[in-house]
Amino acid sequence: MERAIALALENVQSGRGGPFGAVVMKDGKILAEGTNCVTLAKDPTAHAEIVAIREACKKLGNSQLTHCEVYSSCEPCPMCLGAIYWARPERVYFASTAGDAAKAGFDDSLIYQEMAKPHPHRKIPMIQIMREEALAAFHAWEVKPDKISY
Repeated sequence: MERAIALALENVQSGRGGPFGAVVMKDGKILAEGTNCVTLAKDPTAHAEIVAIREACKKLGNSQLTHCEVYSSCEPCPMCLGAIYWARPERVYFASTAGDAAKAGFDDSLIYQEMAKPHPHRKIPMIQIMREEALAAFHAWEVKPDKISY
């Protein structure tokens, strides 16, 4: 956790990005590190946890963080939480809370509120179209004999 917090502080002091750092550990050793580089990379998905997960998965040659732990300087946002669940680490440790982040100007409460609303009533309306046509891809996946499940 000390390293994740140090990364967050270094990131702010260097001007590279926001106050977030993350580390993926395996067998007691750092496998990957990440910092928030949203503005630097011009990538809204470049959160510290996502950056660290991407690097760790590349090193492991796998999309799963089996027997790994994630250390984050802050409670993961909804996007990072989703990525963490998809990557399936053993556990996640975090330091500051979502409330602490909100006080610093990184407030995710709108996302949680929006998720609870029906699709057409969201701030960015979500309109379903061509469902039947899109189901063809799922049907193809279901019968594919050599698929790699994840």
